[in-house]
Amino acid sequence: MPKLNPFRTNGTIQVTRDRKTPAPRDVATFYQRADALYRAAMECCRQHERLSRFVRDRAMGAEQRAAQALVTVTDQALADMAAAYEAAATRICAERDSGCWQAANQLWMASREYARRQRIASRAVRDLGDGKHSTERLAELTVDYDLEASALLLLRQATTAYARIRPQAAA
Repeated sequence: MPKLNPFRTNGTIQVTRDRKTPAPRDVATFYQRADALYRAAMECCRQHERLSRFVRDRAMGAEQRAAQALVTVTDQALADMAAAYEAAATRICAERDSGCWQAANQLWMASREYARRQRIASRAVRDLGDGKHSTERLAELTVDYDLEASALLLLRQATTAYARIRPQAAA
C-alpha cells in the first residue's frame, strides 16, 4: 500500500511505494559501515597489542605515553564506527546477506562490550584514591582489568570471524 510522504514539494504531497527489496544505497551503506567498524576494531586490537609489547619490554616512558595516546584515539574511533554501524544496520540487509549481517552484529556487540568494560576500568582507576580503602579496591580493579582484557579478546575473535565472512573488508 502506498504511503504519503510528509515532505511537501511544490505544494503537493508525494506518494512513495513500500520497499520490499533493499535499495542499493542502503546495502552499500551497511557494507561500508560494517567494513569501517571491522577496520577500526582491527586497528584498536593492534594498538593495544603494541602498547602491551612496549610495557612488557619496558620501553621508555615517552614511547609508552605516545602508544597510550594512540590507543585512546583508536578506542574513540571504534566507538564512533560502532555508532555509525548501529545507524546503518537494518533488517533489510539481514535478509540479503545474513552471514555478513550476523558477523557484523557480533563485531558491533563486541565493540560495545569492550567500550563498556574500558569505561568501567577507567572509572575504577579514577575512584581508587590513596586512602585506607585503596587496598580493598585493588582486588576490584584487578577484576575490572581482567574483564576489559576479556572483552578485548572477544573483540579480536569477532574481527577474525568477520574477516572470514568478508575478506575484502581489510583492503
